[in-house]
Amino acid sequence: MRAVVQRVTEAAVAIEGKTVGRTGHGLLIFVGAGKGDEIGDAEYLVRKILGLRIFEDENGKMNKSVSDIGGGLLVISQFTLYGDCRKGRRPSFDSAEEPQKAVRLYEDFVSLCRKSGLSVETGEFGADMKVSLLNDGPVTILLDSKKLF
Repeated sequence: MRAVVQRVTEAAVAIEGKTVGRTGHGLLIFVGAGKGDEIGDAEYLVRKILGLRIFEDENGKMNKSVSDIGGGLLVISQFTLYGDCRKGRRPSFDSAEEPQKAVRLYEDFVSLCRKSGLSVETGEFGADMKVSLLNDGPVTILLDSKKLF
C-alpha cells in the first residue's frame, strides 16, 4: 500500500458539492492499494503514520506525532498513487489493486486508524471527490509498505 501524508491546518472532502469529511489540525492521508497488498500492509502504514514525528514541539522541532497532539485524520482513497508514467504520457494503473479487494483494504486501513482514538473522517471509495486543504509547512511524506528498507 502507498500513502501520501500531508500535515494540514485543515482539510475537507466534498462529493457533488456536499462536504462529507473534514479535519482541523492533523493529517490528510491519501491511500492506495497495490496488487498483492494484504492487511499487514495496512497495519504497517497505520503504525508508521500515527507515529510520524512531523508536528512541532515547544522548541519548533518536529518531535511530535499526530497521536501526541490529538490531531484529526482525513483519509481519502486514491488508486492513482499506483500510476506508472515511465512509458508514454498516459499513466498505467496495472499495478493498482482491483476495486473489490482495494475497497476492503481501504476500509481496513480506516478501521485501524479509528482504533487509535483520534477523530477519523473519510471520503467515499471510488467517488469523484473534491479535496481542499491548507498544507501546514508544507510537510508531505510518501510511504510505501513494500519499501521497508
